[in-house]
Amino acid sequence: MEPLVAPFFDPATSTFTYVVHGGEGTECAIVDSVLDFDPKSGRTSTASADRVIAFVREHGLTVQWLLETHAHADHLSAAHYLKDEVGGRIAIGEHIRMVQHTFKGVFNLGTELEEDGTQFDHLFAADETFKIGELDAQALHVPGHTPADMAYCIGNAVFVGDTLFMPDVGSARCDFPGGDAHTLYRSVKKLLALPPQTRLYMCHDYPPATREPSCETTVEQQRSGNIHLHDGVTENEFVTMRTTRDRTLSMPTLILPSVQVNIRAGAMPRPESNGVSYLKIPLNAI
Repeated sequence: MEPLVAPFFDPATSTFTYVVHGGEGTECAIVDSVLDFDPKSGRTSTASADRVIAFVREHGLTVQWLLETHAHADHLSAAHYLKDEVGGRIAIGEHIRMVQHTFKGVFNLGTELEEDGTQFDHLFAADETFKIGELDAQALHVPGHTPADMAYCIGNAVFVGDTLFMPDVGSARCDFPGGDAHTLYRSVKKLLALPPQTRLYMCHDYPPATREPSCETTVEQQRSGNIHLHDGVTENEFVTMRTTRDRTLSMPTLILPSVQVNIRAGAMPRPESNGVSYLKIPLNAI
């Protein structure tokens, strides 16, 4: 049984959210959801997540999983909101504990944040298998962009997170805490060893002006055409290119609010005495 995949694109963050299901009235998983956030006003909204909810309800789907490929640095997760609205278990790779430990220090969170992953309903071990209704799925540990990145192989479809981009865009940066270009190269090679027609679904697309955003490619297309990681590119060549390129990149616009929310499984910090939740901005610390 192969999955049906419904993509939802958020142009503000260039993020794809996916609903993965077996057909009308079946169980489903939601992958890499987006909570809308205006950094100028500090206001959140749920328009992106509500589009996903509408699709789930229209097709009579039961949400079994809310899957995160990693703790994103470029958008806030809507997993907590979606769980309240349509159910499902929030899951991520077990190495999220490393990311929580790192950013607990960056934001001086003290007792506000347990770094044991208990904010999530399930932590996947590398190569752990699971089910989405009748669909067979496996969680693949693919670190490099961050130490906690997972790809989810569901039937003949793999949701790669930030491990790969579309062939004409290449690969993700490796200069976040715990990131490593050598490790990313090996993770990508593991994915590209899958059968040639395996469908690969991107978490983001940053297309050139000549095309519209696109979410789907294949192993074969990546091996022949990825500008950073096509067949024949050696590990040392990739690492040299990636580290040189990463030195030129500025921080993502939403990294500071995103990470604080996403290491909490999409939940906001506890409200203070006035009923308002606050995110921290560390000054001169990064």
